[in-house]
Amino acid sequence: MDYSVVWFKRDLRLHDHAALHAAAARGPLLCLYVVEPALWQAPDTARQHYEFILESLRELYRALRQLGGRLHLVTGDVVEVLDRLHAAAPFGALFAHEETGNGLTFQRDLAVGHWCRSHGVHWQEFPQFGVVRRLASRDAWQARWEALMAQPCLPTPQHLRFAPLPWPDTPPPAAAALGLAAHDPPHRQTGGRSHGLDVLHDFLGERSQQYRGGISSPLSAPTACSRLSPYLAFGCLSLREIVLAARFKSATLPASASRHKAGISAFISRLYWHCHFIQKLESEPELEFRNLHRGYDGMREADWNPRHFEALTAGRTGWPLVDACVVMLRETGWINFRMRAMLVSVAAYPLWLHWRPVGLWLARQFLDYEPGIHWSQMQMQSGTTGINVPRIYNPIKQARDHDPHGHFVRRWLPALRRVPDSWLFEPWRMPADLQARHGLQPGDIAEPPLDLEAATRAAKARLFALKAQPDIRAAKAAIVQKHGSRKRTPTTPSRGKKAASKNQMDLDF
Repeated sequence: MDYSVVWFKRDLRLHDHAALHAAAARGPLLCLYVVEPALWQAPDTARQHYEFILESLRELYRALRQLGGRLHLVTGDVVEVLDRLHAAAPFGALFAHEETGNGLTFQRDLAVGHWCRSHGVHWQEFPQFGVVRRLASRDAWQARWEALMAQPCLPTPQHLRFAPLPWPDTPPPAAAALGLAAHDPPHRQTGGRSHGLDVLHDFLGERSQQYRGGISSPLSAPTACSRLSPYLAFGCLSLREIVLAARFKSATLPASASRHKAGISAFISRLYWHCHFIQKLESEPELEFRNLHRGYDGMREADWNPRHFEALTAGRTGWPLVDACVVMLRETGWINFRMRAMLVSVAAYPLWLHWRPVGLWLARQFLDYEPGIHWSQMQMQSGTTGINVPRIYNPIKQARDHDPHGHFVRRWLPALRRVPDSWLFEPWRMPADLQARHGLQPGDIAEPPLDLEAATRAAKARLFALKAQPDIRAAKAAIVQKHGSRKRTPTTPSRGKKAASKNQMDLDF
């Protein structure tokens, strides 16, 4: 019996699933998910990612059972799994969604393509986001994104013919068997399409009214932000269905709901930027490993300070907002974008840490780790793209601006509940006798590893001295041409080079 294989990767749903529809139109199909041990040994993976995927797969399994079929989970190298399957029950086509993942998945997909060609198997991939394979120019990118988002979603199939797996199903391995660390944030979001839909409906119905103005502060961001990012990253929801749902909700709101409409509009704009940044990694996979602007090679590499890195990752920098964000990540797998940018800024400038090891650590902390966005942002916030204005956040000022009464830091750092308001932003300056009077023990308050102001000033001097060199400036144009946004909206018309440069940054990325 000729049949097709639908290879599920980061597209764990049946709704708006182009690969599933194409396979169904061809005839019988086999739904396959491969647990790849080699990928789970990579330094950017964590147990929380695996557990979220398993939760999503269980729901996908139940959905396929309702249609009379099943999802088959197989553990192993994908090429070896396909080879074994083809030898036992030859199939004629393989369907999947495109994935802009890390370097390992990139090489894996190349190997799968080579295997398909050598075995005469038709392999077809479909866009998962508004990301374009083999993009020749950014000039028409926005129009292609809009065209994809304007198409109606593909409905969940109701009549499928299934082919069996030619060997008995086995359960997926436990996280420990894959070598994953034991920690799984106790308060992280739960995987699965139904949970994603609940979050989407809650956000569009109510929480999006606080989106504008509410997403920067760590106090308001947990409810003001959409919280859809992990469901997008692992494909429980499609980007298109979110865009269309948001546009429909906005169109059905009364004219008087201006704040609600503005929040949804800002959210849709950020979905555009979601794909814009993933496109950077798609077009230049090397930016996961090396500086986008090669003129910045060597700027930080030789100055790695393990003590600084340990203070950051342990939440012991002494700067309360930084440490509270690290603890929140440890407990929930999420912090808002402004706080992510601040963490990277602190790592890159006063601590002067190279973005790659910091990025690997943060990839494991973020439940919604999306490689294209992640590595683009790591470089952008570290000042190595050559085309973005450096954003150097002062963590003390950020605390005063976004947590002036210390509610956030006191929630996540219990020792600070005993620190008076007057010492809250720089608690290490409290005299020892005053600390003892308030019940603080030695070690409760971390001491910063360096002087923040002096270290930041030195970092700026080094960065801007390099940035001003003629050869560094000369190489900028080619990067803008390849990766720069061409986005134009009625509210941001083009007014020459200065306006175009500002347009790159006006969404707080």
